[in-house]
Amino acid sequence: MQDITVEEMLHKGYSNLIDVRSPGEFAKDTIPGAYNVPLFSDAERAQVGIRYKQEGQASAQWLGMQIVSPKMETILQTIRERSEQLGEKPTIFCWRGGLRSRAMATFATFAGIPVQRLIGGYRAYRKHVVSVIEPYELRVPVYLLHGMTGVGKTELLHRLEARNVPVLDLERMAGHRGSVFGHLGKGKPANQKMFDARLFEAMRRYADAPFLLMEAESKRVGNAILPAFLMQAKETARHIYLTAPLDVRVQRLYDEYVTPLSWRPDYQAKVLDAFQSIARKIPTEHAAILRDAIKREEYKVAIAILLVHYYDLRYENKLRSYTGGFQQIDATSLEHAEKQILAFMAEQSHQ
Repeated sequence: MQDITVEEMLHKGYSNLIDVRSPGEFAKDTIPGAYNVPLFSDAERAQVGIRYKQEGQASAQWLGMQIVSPKMETILQTIRERSEQLGEKPTIFCWRGGLRSRAMATFATFAGIPVQRLIGGYRAYRKHVVSVIEPYELRVPVYLLHGMTGVGKTELLHRLEARNVPVLDLERMAGHRGSVFGHLGKGKPANQKMFDARLFEAMRRYADAPFLLMEAESKRVGNAILPAFLMQAKETARHIYLTAPLDVRVQRLYDEYVTPLSWRPDYQAKVLDAFQSIARKIPTEHAAILRDAIKREEYKVAIAILLVHYYDLRYENKLRSYTGGFQQIDATSLEHAEKQILAFMAEQSHQ
């Protein structure tokens, strides 16, 4: 068994991280890319915690041994198979590099599986992330992608990322889409710790990039707050403004939010709940038409009303907060827009 610091792990690189905390702890926050091989279930962890409070550490450790022993062979088999698949020694960690990771690393060593254990566990990683993100200074140009809802910003970010363009997809990091309906089919948003970790990993990946491209976002993205260096970068960013006709935007939103999800029995109810949260911000007559369209499942009509009488108005106000020129690009065809964005950035790099 070898102990390794966070700094050593980051320097060497890592693809075989084993988080031995409970599923609930893992779901809340972990090191991006880690694989959960829990020693205890959430209920078992609670049992051990109660025993610790009532009878002390020795009794809690004995209970832990009784819980883990019957499933140790399965746990070790999982770790061994993953190590063989990835071709990398596993790095095992728990919350603070305590009993759980030490016990797991010891069992693995006795079983002939070479492992290393992260000193300080996830807490040490989190501390390192904060120490880097909070004082971070961005020294390369930033391109901001603007455009009204449905214009195709997210899809274009994904297309450009696939071309190895250095993209910061902040909405993906936050597990959030910038819409009151953005949660539909998207799962739970990330907390601040997970957002920071994902951003930290992205900044490491793009450490030598000549520029960064990201969508123009507010200070808050879902449950996460953007760090100071990204807010400052917006002030000197180069702006790209995407446009597309209303019918194109409606169809794109329909394809993303309706087509893959409307078969669900609770879909209409969820849409109505989301609409209700903004109903008072839409003129009464249009809100009534919108509500009826949702009830009749005329979702394209509903989307068009939302865009014209809610999202577009809010976006126009938001756009006024930015200064500097805007490079306007027609995104009716995403293929055309992709080429135009690449051409614009290439042109700017030679100036």
